[in-house]
Amino acid sequence: MKPRELIAAAQIPGGDVLRLYRRDGDFMIVLGGNELMSSRMRSSEEALAERTCERLRQDAPSLLVGGYGMGFTLRAALAKLGAEARVQVAELVPEVIAWARGPMASLTAGCLDDPRVEVVADDVGAVIARAQGRYDAILLDVDNGPEGLTRAGNDRLYSASGLQTAREALRPGGLLAVWSSGPDAAFTRRLKQAGFGVEEIP
Repeated sequence: MKPRELIAAAQIPGGDVLRLYRRDGDFMIVLGGNELMSSRMRSSEEALAERTCERLRQDAPSLLVGGYGMGFTLRAALAKLGAEARVQVAELVPEVIAWARGPMASLTAGCLDDPRVEVVADDVGAVIARAQGRYDAILLDVDNGPEGLTRAGNDRLYSASGLQTAREALRPGGLLAVWSSGPDAAFTRRLKQAGFGVEEIP
């Protein structure tokens, strides 16, 4: 097997180092010994967006996606949304967006230049905290899901107070969609306690 090639590295604020690798035409973003994402596997990230967009009833919905990753969630959302939709993408690590526009440009397929998209270089938790009744949907593909891996600060997104903040950032009937590497009973309980109806989709 051809060895993977290190393309770039970036420091996560308050966390470890992300590394971007390439093997043939595939890309991998790695943290320590953990492969966080790969261009070979995208179906669950796409499903996060597709299942959310299918539930939206607005003609011009406002969505927040955090974070960008390899853009699978964003591209899937854009494919489902109409011309009047607006999508903010919050990405904490600026280099990830630079990689999307640079070595992974063919994978990005111009989605960051879509007129419906606004990129915010910030912690998605801070973006949510500044919003009051702004979003019809918040899609979180941050870290490894509710069980933090890349950055301890991400845990607050999934805490009781973090979920309450997310609820306040949503419009009435708004949706919070969370990617997770697996079931998390404690997180499900916190969602219900924060007033969310919960649907788990394997």
